[in-house]
Amino acid sequence: MAWIRTVDPEDAEGRLAEAYGWQARRLGRPTEFTMLGSLDADLVHARLQLYRASENVPSRLSGAQRLLISYLTSILNATPHCASLARTQLCGIGHDALVRALDQGDYSALDEADAGLARYVEKLTLHPGEMAEADVAALRAVGFDDLDILDANNQCAHLNYTNRVANGLGLLGEAAMDERSGDRVPG
Repeated sequence: MAWIRTVDPEDAEGRLAEAYGWQARRLGRPTEFTMLGSLDADLVHARLQLYRASENVPSRLSGAQRLLISYLTSILNATPHCASLARTQLCGIGHDALVRALDQGDYSALDEADAGLARYVEKLTLHPGEMAEADVAALRAVGFDDLDILDANNQCAHLNYTNRVANGLGLLGEAAMDERSGDRVPG
């Protein structure tokens, strides 16, 4: 339950109703997270546009690597709402072992690229002021190119923002089961 007032979909008007409809065309209704911004329709629009852009960077990151970033960022930030979204999708595509490794903070069982990605995400999430060019070089050393690195960085940064909004406004439980699909991203 959010700690601030939100606007229910049936009460939304104008630009907010438009934003809700944009997401509802994919999911059937706006998500709890989307509704957290409902007191400012422009904010909801901007968040959805950023979400769509950050999820559609044409890099070589796999879907599982994008979910790795989402899940790891969310568990490091103790954000069960966002973590549950990524965990459900990872397990749904057979990556239960990856979830266990990330939960334990043990990247040794991951392949070289995924382990490098996990280390980058962990440092950017927990110690952003300590990031250095060497962190990007380490990603290049395991096969990522600059567009992949840009995508990974933006995925992690966006999830850190999302986690802080969710935690700071009281979205502390796991996401509703019907929200746990990739269909949250507006088309």
